Amino acid sequence: MADLKMPEINYVIVAGNLTKDPIFRETTNGTPVVNFSIASNRKFKDSTNQWQEDVCYVGVVAWNKLAESCRDRLRKGSAVLVDGELQSRSWKSEDGHNRSIVEIKARRIQFLNKRLVGSDGNGSVEEDDLSIAVDDSIDYTEDSFDKFLSEEESSLIKQSGNGNEERS
Repeated sequence: MADLKMPEINYVIVAGNLTKDPIFRETTNGTPVVNFSIASNRKFKDSTNQWQEDVCYVGVVAWNKLAESCRDRLRKGSAVLVDGELQSRSWKSEDGHNRSIVEIKARRIQFLNKRLVGSDGNGSVEEDDLSIAVDDSIDYTEDSFDKFLSEEESSLIKQSGNGNEERS
């Protein structure tokens, strides 16, 4: 029997809202890192054909300039589209218990909210903020959010993304 090679696939895309402000810090060697959690909602019909909603909470970690972009632009309630991979890590807590977590290591984060740009005297002025923050340490050749969007959504992002895209 021929040996089958397991494909090395670890790819996650999830949209949601931050459950609280992101936590930004630097490692002992000065590398920026940010952690936050998002709530991703899913609607479905139950056995009585009634709409129900389920919420999945997931942690996200971002590094380097992607972390700095998140620190500067995200707050509790911000809507994001996160592209990354699942990673697990373990540690021993201060009380000596072993802990582990599975979280998303972000490669790209698209900020989905409007950005406050000032005031016009009658209230705040917002502009669309559909920019994408990217971790440049990762090679992006064939993958893109575009493959998950309709043609209309993709063209809207391209129109508003002119000059707004951030590369970290």
